[in-house]
Amino acid sequence: MRREMPRPTRGASVRVRRTRTALGLGLLVVLGVALATCIFPASTPVLRPHPRPRVQATEAPAAEAGLLPWELTAPLSREVVLPGPNGQLVILGGLTTSSSSADGVYELDTATGRLRSLGTLPAPVHDATGAVVNGSDVVFGGGSPNTVAAVQAFPVPTGASSSSAVGTVLGGLPDPRSDAASATIGSTTYLVGGYTGSAPDPAVLATTNGRTFVPVVSLPMPVRYPAVAALDGKLYVFGGEALFGSRAGQPVGDIQVVDPARRTARIAGRLPEPLEGAAAVNLDGEIFVAGGDSSVLQPSTPGLGTTQIGPPGSKANPGAGASGAITDAYVTPPNAGPGANTTVHSLDASTSSTVSTVWAFDVATDRLLLAGRLQAPVSHAGVAVVGSRAWIVGGESNGAVLPSVQMLTPNRTFGTAGAAGAGSPYFGAKLLVADRGNNRLLLMDSVMHVDWTYPSATSPPDALGFYFPDDAFFIDKGTAIISNQEENETIVEIGYPSGRIVWSYGHPKQAGSAPGYLHEPDDAYLLRNGQISVADAQNCRVLVLDQDGTTAHQIGTTGRCVHNPPVSMGSPNGDTPLADGNLLVSEINGSWVTEYTTSGALVWTVHLPIGYPSDPQQIGANLYLIANYATPGQILEFNRQGQILYRYDVPSGPGMLNHPSLVEQLPNGVLMANDDYRNRMVAVDPATGALVWQYGVNDTAGTAPGMLNTPDGFDILLPNGSTPTHPATG
Repeated sequence: MRREMPRPTRGASVRVRRTRTALGLGLLVVLGVALATCIFPASTPVLRPHPRPRVQATEAPAAEAGLLPWELTAPLSREVVLPGPNGQLVILGGLTTSSSSADGVYELDTATGRLRSLGTLPAPVHDATGAVVNGSDVVFGGGSPNTVAAVQAFPVPTGASSSSAVGTVLGGLPDPRSDAASATIGSTTYLVGGYTGSAPDPAVLATTNGRTFVPVVSLPMPVRYPAVAALDGKLYVFGGEALFGSRAGQPVGDIQVVDPARRTARIAGRLPEPLEGAAAVNLDGEIFVAGGDSSVLQPSTPGLGTTQIGPPGSKANPGAGASGAITDAYVTPPNAGPGANTTVHSLDASTSSTVSTVWAFDVATDRLLLAGRLQAPVSHAGVAVVGSRAWIVGGESNGAVLPSVQMLTPNRTFGTAGAAGAGSPYFGAKLLVADRGNNRLLLMDSVMHVDWTYPSATSPPDALGFYFPDDAFFIDKGTAIISNQEENETIVEIGYPSGRIVWSYGHPKQAGSAPGYLHEPDDAYLLRNGQISVADAQNCRVLVLDQDGTTAHQIGTTGRCVHNPPVSMGSPNGDTPLADGNLLVSEINGSWVTEYTTSGALVWTVHLPIGYPSDPQQIGANLYLIANYATPGQILEFNRQGQILYRYDVPSGPGMLNHPSLVEQLPNGVLMANDDYRNRMVAVDPATGALVWQYGVNDTAGTAPGMLNTPDGFDILLPNGSTPTHPATG
């Protein structure tokens, strides 16, 4: 899947050799300070339904967590986010990077990232909580910058909503309160936790109209910044920041349960680690707790489960091994009011960090079970639930205010909570990666632990010299791997797990077109009948080889690199076996995709409106998947008529692809790709365009755990030895 860019020569198109060094891209986007629009792709991804097979299970589902491909124009945290009409969100107030409270009200389209100004609140506010009450979006208290008691209301937006509307003051809380959380049961909204400006406020308040408030019960452990969710008539309160005693100013690990009907509250259990500023949501009857600031620094491996949102060493991405002080962290000293939230302090990295963990709450045992990870660690974000998805907007990460938007949804195909690998799109399977720049193959489980490499100290000697693995696919029910080394001019079959070379073709580092020779082989597959197909790219042909190394069939004319099926083809770089026994071929020169029989008969051909088609896959009766090997790279679905039915095209930010060469649809509908020049593997949910999984550090090559160097191919192996992304192979 390493490709050379085409250029015209006399009478034919050939490929220009490109450098082997992965291109580095800066991701830190200079953001405006006015929160008026959103950064979103020039070609907004076309969303499509996300097929999920039915899974029968009694355990809590794991969490699918994704980073959206668009961002807010300006970073924002500590805002109120509420569900709006037609799946949209309403954002009210918040804290900006200048440490100022905001008064803006915006409507965010979760399908496109477009932001529409609706108007303003009567007063700017942050660290408030909110709910939809009697047809209005209501904001309770907050800091402005001092703690306030005001209850502000803004009409639920409609399509005709004015962009200059001003909200109203609906009334006031019994006392000033900020840093609270809220949840709604039936028609009653409950306010939980918070701070009066001089003391903790332990009272749980109930309101049905936003004007009158009834005390229900007091929290046994008064806290600010708790995470709260409602389930089966009860309120579950997770963590928060202590306001008195030896733990004042620190996150706590208490799980508190409030029963409004019985007017009782109790401490029911403990979090796996203290948390404040986390998010808690009820999704399809399951409670999830995500993110937050912890007093325990979580050691992490770069690339394992989280996406870097800034360059290594930045506030948004301290990186592995970061130590000492992280500046610009919001730390509230004991007995300080919300105004102190805007004071910049220093936070020692050994005592606090923002986490990415997602937990599922087991009501029966009052325990949290690991369910997955956010793609970016976050705390103090605005959170709203729409249908089966939670939207986590903005927030803070180790002191940096974020513009990112993340989504969270229960998904049993990502595993079950508490199980090893929960939250992985290939849960229960193995992932094979051709780490081309490091001249190695890696095999990892769904926890992203590498449990096999090739070559290794225990591998048998390899006389061919394993170099430049461009692709690698499991064969023979997972007992061997076939891999083509593009610049080594060889194809090898490697026994798994022995590492013994059991078959080879080609001459190491000797390009040629005579029998036994190759010139940049690509996508070698074992066919069901035992033959091997390979796109012999620079020779502009596809070969079908017998096991004895003789050529059974050749498609295309050697050296004639123009699209003229069935006589010739322009630099083929993919030859995917299909269920009907045919081969699906991509041609670089001219951007063609063509189906041939193995004997060379033309079935159909289509031109695609992209610059560099790479490795097409069939995913439906008349539906195909392909990567556009470019920067920004694209993922596309198309039909035989050449219609583009889905396009993932993100021009900047963490979601941007840089020369993706292979994309496959996993059994759960998620699209996985090797993002060659960003040195990572990624998975994208086509229903939202969200980046839901990653292995590798953005734009940084390496050999350490969690790092890759120009990954150029991959495969999925199920426990039964099957290969779901290429079932038509041997």
